[in-house]
Amino acid sequence: MATFDYVAVDAGGRTVTGAIVAADEASAMAALGKRRLVPLEVQPSRGISVATGLARKAPARLDARTLALTTRQLATLVSVTPIEEAIRTMALQADRPVVRQVLEGVHAGVLEGRRLSEAMALQGQAFPPLYRAMVSAGETSGALAPILERLADGMERDQQVRGKVVTALVYPIVLAIVALGVIGALMTFVVPKVVDQFDDMNQTLPLLTRLVIGMSDLMRNWSWLMALVLLAGAAGVALAMRNPQTRLRLDAAILRLPLIGRLTRDIHGARMARTLSTIIAAGLPVLEGLTITARTVSNRALRRATEMMADAVREGGGLSAAMRRADVFPPILVYMTASGESSGRLEPMLDRAADYLEREFATFTAVMLSLLEPAIIVVMGGVVALIVLSILLPILQINTLAMG
Repeated sequence: MATFDYVAVDAGGRTVTGAIVAADEASAMAALGKRRLVPLEVQPSRGISVATGLARKAPARLDARTLALTTRQLATLVSVTPIEEAIRTMALQADRPVVRQVLEGVHAGVLEGRRLSEAMALQGQAFPPLYRAMVSAGETSGALAPILERLADGMERDQQVRGKVVTALVYPIVLAIVALGVIGALMTFVVPKVVDQFDDMNQTLPLLTRLVIGMSDLMRNWSWLMALVLLAGAAGVALAMRNPQTRLRLDAAILRLPLIGRLTRDIHGARMARTLSTIIAAGLPVLEGLTITARTVSNRALRRATEMMADAVREGGGLSAAMRRADVFPPILVYMTASGESSGRLEPMLDRAADYLEREFATFTAVMLSLLEPAIIVVMGGVVALIVLSILLPILQINTLAMG
């Protein structure tokens, strides 16, 4: 089976375009005739055949920026054209081969009669599970275009936050790399040459100087062993993370950390609130939103808390009560959820809670990153000062002895 693009005239005399799946060009024209269309032009599609489209898998998940742009384009086109035509147009206009391959595969699946979410699922890791679930919810409720708009808005918001964080991190990272390079050069090249000048002295060097010399010798002579120890430690941690219980205990410990734990809870709470708001707007039950969200949470402790919430809601409990019992979510989210349930305005209250948590996350990270740069300067400057002082102390000691 192959895909053919056509231009035809319908019974009303209007020109229509589209694509049709058939064995050959003659079969395509016959199929158009059965639809009461008079074909004007039939040619092989620039896409791919259905069989090939379903067989090929995307080599990797689409990056966040590409997925956000694709979602925005799809949301715009779906509101004015059929899904099949919208995806075909996007595939023809795609510049990157990977994106074109994914869209052609989705287009082929839609042509076979599959739902959009099912066609996306056939593309491997190109579309995240939460994304496909939201698209499925939009198809089920008949509100695909608004759901895609919400998805695009959310991903663009995430891109903005991520871009700000990356931009703020660039200078501190470069500064840290340069400072570490300077410290390494001092310890491996400068300090040994200075030490050679003190070998002929029968004086006891200051404690700070002896410590720096010992660290320099360690770095020059045993750096390979230190690298092996670091690699072995990283491998051990990676193996330990494969144990579900170890991973659960570590994730729970992360949530108890003063800063990282708060950021983790806030970003998960915002994502869950946004997902539930979109699910409710699509006319689906809260339980489905909790189930969808639980599958996408990377922190095991938060995932277990979300699954327990889903069980509580399944048994007939309220969402805010389940959040309160989980005892891992920001208090503002629990409070606004309870207000939404009592007032019958759960969807907008969840949206507001997500907005608040995202703003708090952005503000908190901006403040912490602004403090990171001076902290790096102070720490690295202090280390360099200690090294320089360890070199100056023996020189001052020699001058004192010479004057005495």
